[in-house]
Amino acid sequence: MELRQLRYFVTVAEEGGFGRAAERLGVVQSAVSQQVGRLERAWGVWLFERTTRRVLLTGAGERLLPEARAVLSAADRTARVAADITAGDDGILRLGGIHGPGDRIDRVLAELSSGAPGLRVSLHRMPVTRRLEAVREGELDAALVRALPDEPGAVRGLEALPLWSDPLYAALPGDHPLAAEPEPRLELLARLPVRLAPQDRNPPFHALVAGAFRAAGVRPVDGPPFTDLRATLTAIGTDREPSWTLFYEVRGLPEGPRVAVRPLAGLAVTTSLAVRPGPPGPALRHLLRALRAVG
Repeated sequence: MELRQLRYFVTVAEEGGFGRAAERLGVVQSAVSQQVGRLERAWGVWLFERTTRRVLLTGAGERLLPEARAVLSAADRTARVAADITAGDDGILRLGGIHGPGDRIDRVLAELSSGAPGLRVSLHRMPVTRRLEAVREGELDAALVRALPDEPGAVRGLEALPLWSDPLYAALPGDHPLAAEPEPRLELLARLPVRLAPQDRNPPFHALVAGAFRAAGVRPVDGPPFTDLRATLTAIGTDREPSWTLFYEVRGLPEGPRVAVRPLAGLAVTTSLAVRPGPPGPALRHLLRALRAVG
């Protein structure tokens, strides 16, 4: 059975004759008769009563006509969906996501939904190294990455498109003299013990911070361990011995009693989009357009 045969069958039924069906289909009458005959032989039923005056549906033809129409409708719908996918207006975009900063990711998704309402976004949260590997292996179409890993091979076989940069923030005791600075400098803060999470918790961020200390020509003084941001801020505001920590914004800037949060002078973290090399597909083009619109 071919879709063409079903279409010819439906057209003959609607036109009431092979000649008129052929005219509507733009083919010769013999082609219509031949394809309908093949369909009848394949199904083992007569679809039409053929006389010299007219062509009428048989009982089997009447029963099968709505089924044939349903198949053709489904085929046409599938073709339209395929065309929309080809144009990037439908389908699924598999995106490795990050948290924050602010509402930027939400605005990107809203812009994407506005520009391609039929395109579904499947967000996947996973560690950064796994995220990059998923793009490389084709499990993800793209991944947002904040502070690209600098270890060898981390971005091998991928392109990293810089999107935006966000400041790094320092949290220090509110009564410390450096808290009066609108943008304290790293070389001055380095005199205080710094609370940093272990390297394996966030290798890219740890590498970014270590590189910033090297660029500033200072060595950090290790402070008490960083647990989570809320507990660390509480400790910074209440401990007798001053210490500080640094972080990037995720969902708004945190607050803590007797803690000052200040942007660090000249330090920022860059968010990139990791993709496979080559021209972007339609869905990825929609994502890039949304990212440019949000900035």
